[in-house]
Amino acid sequence: MNKKILIWALVLFPVFVFIQSLFFKFAGSEETKIIFDTIADWMAGISLFTAVAEPFRLYGGITVGVVELIASILLLIPATRAWGALIGFGVISGAIFFHLFTPLGIVRVVDAAGNTDSGALFAMACGVWLCCAGLLWLEKRRLPFVGST
Repeated sequence: MNKKILIWALVLFPVFVFIQSLFFKFAGSEETKIIFDTIADWMAGISLFTAVAEPFRLYGGITVGVVELIASILLLIPATRAWGALIGFGVISGAIFFHLFTPLGIVRVVDAAGNTDSGALFAMACGVWLCCAGLLWLEKRRLPFVGST
């Protein structure tokens, strides 16, 4: 496979996932509210995170959405792609952490009726993580702290 085609495939999946989720995050959808409420409730029970639980509940979706939008824009520009991959890798690593180590879980509730996503959001997060990791490897020369290796 041509390296350019591979790179664009690795770029387009995270950009698609990040951009399609912006409506939910920016509109404060029920699904987004459930996600950030679940994590905030978990944070409130840990003394180290108590102070940030309520701001996370209120502004977490918008903040994560802005970071994902920035990552998406940077991913689409070849000169900044490595930075977009680094930001995307970081934000999606946080998402995977919350899925694995908090009550959010892999299969999560998406509405007040108790319906679940059957793990779709977690699977997409894993795909984004793999794409960003691959891009970081392929574009590592563009990151000054890695050097020209």
